[in-house]
Amino acid sequence: MASTIPLHFKFKLWSNPHPNTHLDVIAFRRRINRRSPIASFYSTQQHHLLHRIFNPKSKSIHTVLTRVSSDGGGIVDAASQQSASEDRDTLNSNSSSLGDGYVSLFVRMLGLDNDPLDREHAIVALWKYSLGGKQYIDAIMQFRGCLNLTVNLLKSDSSSTCEAAAGLLREISSVNLYRESVAESGAIEEITGLLSRSCLTSEVKEQSICTLWNLSVDEKLRMKIANTDLLPLVIKSLEDEDIKVKEAAGGVLANLALSKSLHSIMVEAGVIPKLAKLFIIDVEESKVIKKEARNALLELAKDEYNRILIIEEGLVIVPMIGAAAYKALTPSLYSWPSLPDGSEIKRTSEAPSKYGASELLLGLNFDEKNAEIDEIKMNAVVGRTQQQFLARIGAIEVEDERKFQSESTSRRFTLLPWMDGVARLVLILGLEDELAISRAAESIADASINEHMQILFKEAGAVKHLVRLLHHNNDSVRLAATCALERLSVSNSVCQVIEAEGVICPLLNALKHSGTSELLMEKTLDILARILDPGKEMKSKFYDGPVNGSKKGLNAMGSPDATVPLEGNMDEIAVSRSTTGKDVADPAVIARLVEILKTPSLNLQRKASSILEFLTITKPCVDIILSVDIESGLEAVFGQKILDDTESDMDDQQPELHALKVEEAGLAISAASRLLTKLLDFEQFRQTINPVRFTKLLRKTLRSHIPLHNKDWVAACLVKLSSLSGPNQDLDGPVNLEVTLYETVPRLVEQIKTSFSPVAQEAAVIELNRIISEGLVDSTRAVAAEGGIFPLVKVIEEGRGRAVEAALAILYNISMDGENHSAILAAGAVPALRRIVLSQGPQWMQALHLLRTLPTR
Repeated sequence: MASTIPLHFKFKLWSNPHPNTHLDVIAFRRRINRRSPIASFYSTQQHHLLHRIFNPKSKSIHTVLTRVSSDGGGIVDAASQQSASEDRDTLNSNSSSLGDGYVSLFVRMLGLDNDPLDREHAIVALWKYSLGGKQYIDAIMQFRGCLNLTVNLLKSDSSSTCEAAAGLLREISSVNLYRESVAESGAIEEITGLLSRSCLTSEVKEQSICTLWNLSVDEKLRMKIANTDLLPLVIKSLEDEDIKVKEAAGGVLANLALSKSLHSIMVEAGVIPKLAKLFIIDVEESKVIKKEARNALLELAKDEYNRILIIEEGLVIVPMIGAAAYKALTPSLYSWPSLPDGSEIKRTSEAPSKYGASELLLGLNFDEKNAEIDEIKMNAVVGRTQQQFLARIGAIEVEDERKFQSESTSRRFTLLPWMDGVARLVLILGLEDELAISRAAESIADASINEHMQILFKEAGAVKHLVRLLHHNNDSVRLAATCALERLSVSNSVCQVIEAEGVICPLLNALKHSGTSELLMEKTLDILARILDPGKEMKSKFYDGPVNGSKKGLNAMGSPDATVPLEGNMDEIAVSRSTTGKDVADPAVIARLVEILKTPSLNLQRKASSILEFLTITKPCVDIILSVDIESGLEAVFGQKILDDTESDMDDQQPELHALKVEEAGLAISAASRLLTKLLDFEQFRQTINPVRFTKLLRKTLRSHIPLHNKDWVAACLVKLSSLSGPNQDLDGPVNLEVTLYETVPRLVEQIKTSFSPVAQEAAVIELNRIISEGLVDSTRAVAAEGGIFPLVKVIEEGRGRAVEAALAILYNISMDGENHSAILAAGAVPALRRIVLSQGPQWMQALHLLRTLPTR
């Protein structure tokens, strides 16, 4: 052995590029203990060898290297310098002798039987040696047991040992060939234990997580890393004080996000708020953090639910359209200053300034009370100014375009904070690129997840652009703009602005066009149904009026009491409301709506019925409706095939899908029932309608399985229809009986079940007792079928006075049918009845009678 080690040797080694782990000289401490001769020889030779390796005079000790995974997914440790290439040439010339000689010595010194200090010196030397490049790592990996011994050192109590071991694993795992071997050696499990320690230096964390960063490049290893023990530790590292630890943790999460199967695990672990916080906060020290956070969030955003969570954290997903597209932006000509939503600032001085100072220094003309602008409007102004400035100087997407020259822009997105993202999307709407406009409109639709976001886009001026795009000659642009307006119109205040911008005419034109796609038709009807909502006046009283004495309504976000004087909005809305009826009173539009009633789409039927109901307010519209065969359209809605499904038919279908269809059918039928009820007020319609036909259809609907709340208008329409037509021999039994059994009784039972008000619950029990006491046929059977026994027993246990008395009477009538005894006993009626009897309360005699009818053994 001794003959293979020369007395004098000279070679250069690459140093650690990280200043926190840089060691120029390792002092060797003599230990006086009983050691074998070979161990003493190792110690002596190690002292000379390590002193030569870490000699501070060596030029290579300060060289900075670039370590990148060969497939592009590894870690970039630092930028290469010119001196690095020179030292690398020197290393290449000596690599063979080093690999055959001293590497084997260092690997043997890693053995478990060696002194811990010797093992530490050896692992540090191997780590430094591995920084030379792939061929030096190959020299280390020639020794099979090296990986296992290195992983074992992660258990050491010495921070420098753990750092060196993790650093060596980091370098080895940066090579594709050895990545799987590192994972098989148990590195991931040992790193999990290492990161779980309460006291750990930043250097050890950095090297350990960087190893995970390299391993996460392999899709097969991501599932091992994303386990319940390790993933929370990586996410927690995002809050570490050391910026390099944050970068490494962000890189791991960005790689894990590339596997769609891991998205749910990552989201449940709370990764989105942490990454969004890192992305929003301006960190000057490192761009890597933002880059990795953005990459991870964009991958997670491919899922719709995750996209909503990301937007809620203050970010907007913006399409990258290429820097060339922004060159078409032309600055607006001189005009009086206005806010982004188009509201002009009111002129407070009619006389122009001699040198134009009144316009240049516009703010000086405002009184202090009228100069306040709320935060949303201020952010809209700032965001518009910043994005327009960046576009004019050509600074948008320039850097990103250089990085992704080979990738199509139609697939790339970026993330921006709310203020910048909203302004950027509105800016893109004003460009000429049709694809860019479509993608921006789609992003606005995706980002309009709540009223706050909808108002942000309104204040940023998106509405006027989207309404203008409805006249575009490109189908995809019109569809994207319509989808965006549909999402924005969910907000009552934004819907009023959309109406004021003149959206009715282009929507009606799309409605009349026979070639309109079903999706565009659905979105068009959505917007029209919200604008032409029959209950709009009632909603405005609640949403636009004062709340609890305040001066602002529920939709007053962004509309403070003291604002800059604006012009145009309120007047335009008032004019728009007065002209809406005239715009819709078009025979072609109404005929199209009646045709939609005959289509199989339940969603379209519901919206068309709602719009036609709105039109019944004016007599001219009613005449047009009656002239286009409205009866056939209503019959198509009431004659849904799904109402004829039996229980066997339901079993053959998917339960969730069938329930969804039944709910949609209930909504469509409820809207058509409201329309029919309104039309029955007109004598001309009553003379042409077939009351028997509609009565039979409505009775069948009442007996169907549609949701109970959808039967309210069906019952009301049926009662009104029967009162107008009078008794008819063609009908089987009175209509009021079926209304009571299939609407009133189920509604009262539901109120007893779900009401939190004791007064409302008591009123429902008393009303239900009145119906049953009148001897209505099958009324007790209807109560039992609706599951009313259990809530009635609960009323006996918890209720008071008249409610208990009425519940006892109902249960007594129900108990007359022996089939109901098991349900009454299962509900726990017997113990409750015995308590009432023993208490000798006012209802003890009723309880005793009921108790005697039950089989109590």
